[in-house]
Amino acid sequence: MINSIDKLNEKIAECTKCLGDKLSGADGKRHIVLCGGTGCLSNHSKEIAEKFNEVLAAKGLTDKATVNMVGCFGFCSQGPFVKIYPEDTLYRLVKIEDVEEIVESDIVGGVVVDRLLYEEPGSGKKVTKQDEINFYKKQRRVALHGCGVINPEDINEALGMGAFQGLKRALGMDRQDVINEVLASGIRGRGGAGFPTGRKWQFAYNSQSDEKYVVCNGDEGDPGAFMDRSILEGNPLGVIEGMVIAGYAIGAQNGYFYVRAEYPIAVNRLRIAIKQAKEMGLLGEHIMGTDFSFDCHLRLGAGAFVCGEETALLNSIEGKRGMPRPRPPFPAVKGLWGKPTIINNVETLACVPYILREGAEKFASVGTERSKGTKVFALGGKVNNVGLVEVPMGTTLRELIYDIGGGIPGGKKFKAIQTGGPSGGCLTTEYLDEPIDFDNLVAKGSMMGSGGAIVMDEDNCMVDVAKFYMEFICDESCGKCSPCRIGTKRMLEILTRITEGKGTMEDLDALDELSKTVKANSLCALGQTASNPITSTLSHFRDEYIAHIVDKKCPAHVCKNLMEYHIDPDKCIGCGMCAKGCPASCITRTDYTAPGHKLASMAIDTQKCVKCGACISTCKFGAIEKR
Repeated sequence: MINSIDKLNEKIAECTKCLGDKLSGADGKRHIVLCGGTGCLSNHSKEIAEKFNEVLAAKGLTDKATVNMVGCFGFCSQGPFVKIYPEDTLYRLVKIEDVEEIVESDIVGGVVVDRLLYEEPGSGKKVTKQDEINFYKKQRRVALHGCGVINPEDINEALGMGAFQGLKRALGMDRQDVINEVLASGIRGRGGAGFPTGRKWQFAYNSQSDEKYVVCNGDEGDPGAFMDRSILEGNPLGVIEGMVIAGYAIGAQNGYFYVRAEYPIAVNRLRIAIKQAKEMGLLGEHIMGTDFSFDCHLRLGAGAFVCGEETALLNSIEGKRGMPRPRPPFPAVKGLWGKPTIINNVETLACVPYILREGAEKFASVGTERSKGTKVFALGGKVNNVGLVEVPMGTTLRELIYDIGGGIPGGKKFKAIQTGGPSGGCLTTEYLDEPIDFDNLVAKGSMMGSGGAIVMDEDNCMVDVAKFYMEFICDESCGKCSPCRIGTKRMLEILTRITEGKGTMEDLDALDELSKTVKANSLCALGQTASNPITSTLSHFRDEYIAHIVDKKCPAHVCKNLMEYHIDPDKCIGCGMCAKGCPASCITRTDYTAPGHKLASMAIDTQKCVKCGACISTCKFGAIEKR
């Protein structure tokens, strides 16, 4: 039990040495760690860990090597990962059947398994260490501190990685001085709007009340986003520490984690971390022997996207329907159960311990003038290196997509990147050299959002992209205000007509007018930003809308009603494999040739074709094309 600052110092020194000995090999052992993030776990990393334990036991090596699960490595497209300390050797795309070879060759023989090393595209160079891979070179981990290094279910490893040193410093400061430190860091909320975190804390501190609350918004609902989930899975104690610091700063004694129930691994690790922190005396009554008491509670969200909006989230915690409240009053004045409440998202709270531990100046030394620090992005879509990345603010979109993301698969042409999820917009080639920060993205017609970044190539239809996001918004609208409830539905109907070849040029004017109306009159940010994908695609890809309406063609060959499948007779050898796989029986042999001549080709009855694409996947000769 840690009941004083001195006790914490002793424990930190002990844990730091233990973790340092493990990473450096000073303990005389080899340490095998595997990625325990959701992506790798779904790809059997837990079973791989069990196989390592089995093989080590069979070879009598359990006293010479250990096996441990850690948080997300970030490079999701190359998982599952296995890293071996102290050499820091990184193996990727590891399968269960590779375990015996790794143990025999590396653990026993000291010889690296070359075929499992990452190979840099282009150069073909084999890379043994994580930091030497281009994907990681431009990254800087602040919010992701400890992820991929420590066991998220072991508080001792977290303490060895610097956990609670920020809180220790904060408890020796006046509350206002803690807020001033956060203000000086320049950190802005990582959940979407980018409101200065210190100012939010100041409002809550200035509000007079017998009770105040801190809420962590872990209701991450953007399609393709997994930043908050990975932080909670990889280092939950870092987020807990950030919440406790926030609680001390504003004078709160209770904090609530609101995490969606679809994140069972994150929820379980958060529960374990809270339990361990309480048992060690780092949560609860008189933390570290001081007069400050603080406890954490967990609430599970049911998956409503609108509950990411802070007032809807508060309603949900209170047991009410998740619908936004009119503002003002703002939560910092009247929030949870009518008491002053600060709401920060997972990534924001994960950065707070760094600011208190390392100092505001060090945090502010990274980034741009108005956007300080780093930002975590879930990089996905049409990009070679899919994964979780944390880069300094001011990094350009080109660096994100090509240097870190490795460019577009198959040499395809970059078309756009959607930042900010359903609330964001699409940025095109002309913006590739723009620095990423809160204000610059908004100025270019998009937004930072929580950090989703979906890359699109020449095969994406931008009208279909706008329709996809509008379908999502319509499903997730709470229905409280009519501009959002009705306006988004009308916009979806128009987009659907256009993708079906039934649109008119007047529809474009209607979309423009509806977008402005919904933006200006909706109650919360969900409705206010709902039209962003439409306005950005109309602005940058108006020709695609016109092609759908006037030419009745989808240039990207995505919209089913506006395309046909055809077989090129010069490429077809008449093997008939496409006909065998056709569920609509619409492919037939067209002409029969004499023996010794070219085989007959196949033909598609476009009236019967359901455009499922089964024929394209079956054909080995590239004879089938979309028109």
